Amino acid sequence: MYNITVNGQPFGTETDAGTPLLWVLRDEVKLKGTKFGCGIGMCGACTVHVDGRAMRSCITPIATVAGCAITTIEGLSPDGTHPLQRAWLATQAPQCGYCQSGQIMQAATLLKDYPQPTDANIDAVMSGNLCRCMAYVRIRKAIKLAAGMQEASGV
Repeated sequence: MYNITVNGQPFGTETDAGTPLLWVLRDEVKLKGTKFGCGIGMCGACTVHVDGRAMRSCITPIATVAGCAITTIEGLSPDGTHPLQRAWLATQAPQCGYCQSGQIMQAATLLKDYPQPTDANIDAVMSGNLCRCMAYVRIRKAIKLAAGMQEASGV
C-alpha cells in the first residue's frame, strides 16, 4: 500500500510499485488535468508538484513518492484565483491547451524560486515544457503578469 496526499486529501493505492504517478492520478484519483504527453519526462505535460517541487509524473514511480504531498493543476487553486491561472486567462496563453496544466505547474515553481523572473530565468526553468502550438510568447507574458500580480498582492 502506498499512501500519498493529493491536493490536501489522503489517498492510498495498492498499485504496483513501478506504476507512474501520472496513472495513479488519472486512473485512480480520477483527476484528469495532468496530461500524458511523451511518456519519457521530456515534454512537461504531466508536471505536478511533489512536496512543492515540479516533477514529471509520467516517469515518477508511485513507490518513490509514498508519503509525499502531491499538488495537481486542480489543487493549485481550486477556485482558479492563483495569479498564474488568472494571468493565463488574461493573456489567452493557451492555444490548444493540452500542455497548459504542465506549463502552469512548472511556472508556479519558477515563481516560487524567482518571484520577479528575468527572461533568462523563464527560459532556464520553462525550457523542459514543450508547447506544440508554439505559444511561448504568450506563456512568457502570462508568467510576467502573474509575477506582477503576486508582487501587488504581497503573496
